[in-house]
Amino acid sequence: MKLLAGNSNRTLAEGIAKVLGHSLVKANVKRFADNEVFVEILENVRGQDVFVIQSTSFPANDNLMELLIIMDALRRASAKRITAVLPYFGYARQDRKSGGRTPISAKLVANLITEAGANRVLTVDLHAGQIQGFFDIPTDNLFTAPVFDRDITLKIGVKNLTMVSPDVGGVVRTRALAKRVNADLAIIDKRRERAGESEVMNVIGDVAGRTCILVDDIVDSAGTLCNAAEALMKKGAERVFAYATHAVLSGGAVERVSKSALESLVVTNSIAPTPDMISCAKIRILDIAPLLGEAMRRITNEESVSSLFD
Repeated sequence: MKLLAGNSNRTLAEGIAKVLGHSLVKANVKRFADNEVFVEILENVRGQDVFVIQSTSFPANDNLMELLIIMDALRRASAKRITAVLPYFGYARQDRKSGGRTPISAKLVANLITEAGANRVLTVDLHAGQIQGFFDIPTDNLFTAPVFDRDITLKIGVKNLTMVSPDVGGVVRTRALAKRVNADLAIIDKRRERAGESEVMNVIGDVAGRTCILVDDIVDSAGTLCNAAEALMKKGAERVFAYATHAVLSGGAVERVSKSALESLVVTNSIAPTPDMISCAKIRILDIAPLLGEAMRRITNEESVSSLFD
C-alpha cells in the first residue's frame, strides 16, 4: 500500500498517512513557468496498490489536472492498482442537463479520471448519488453521517432535536442523519414566485422551541443556510446549528456565516480550510482522516466498506 498526495489538501493527506501508519510517497508535483503541471515519482511503485489523495476543489481545474497527471505517471510506472481518493469531487453539481445545450460536466470528469488510469474511486458525500453510476470502475461513496452523529451527541446532545433539510433535494441525506440520532425531521421549502423577487422560505414541520440542525453536503455562498436559519428562528426555533460536509465557502460566505443566526457551522476538512475559516468563531472543522484511512485500509485488505455505516 502506497499513499501519494497532490497539492490540494496536503494536511488531510498527512493525517490519513498518520492514521494508517504510512508515510507519503516522495514525489515532485510542481509547475513549469507557464503553469503546466509536472510530476515525478521518486520511489518505486511497480506492482503496488497506490492511493492518490487529491480534492478537486478551488482552483478546481488545476487540482483536477494534477490528479490526472499523477495517475498517468503511476500507470506508466506500472502501479498494480490506482485508487483516486477524492475527499471532495468537484463538478458534482453539474450532474444533469440544466437547460438546452448545457454539459453534464460530472460525467466528463468521471471519464477523464478513468482514462487517466484510475482503477477505482473513493470519495465523500457526493452531491448526487447517481454520480457513482457515471464511473465504469468501482466507486465507494463514504458518508460523514457517523462523524456528524458523534459530534452532535457530544457537543449539542440529542434531546429536543430536529434535523432540517435546507431544500427538498436534501431530504434523504437529512433523514438518514435524523434516524441515527432519533430526531424529528423538518424541511425548508424555498420559492421565488417571480424573477427579481426575494425567496420565500416556508418551514414544513414543527420547530417551535426546538434545537434545529440544518444538514447539507456543500456550503458555497452560505446564503441558503443563513436564510434558512433566520426562517427557523422566526418560526420559534430555540437554537440553530448547521452541519455541511464540503466547505467551499466562496466570496463573502465566511462573513455571512459570522453575522447569521447560526450558533455554529460545522464542516469537515475534505477541502483545505482557509485562514478566514480557521479564524471564524462560528465555524468548526471536523477531521475525516480516520474515516478515509479506515476505508482505504479495508479496500487494500478486500474488506467491506459499506459496513462502516451500519
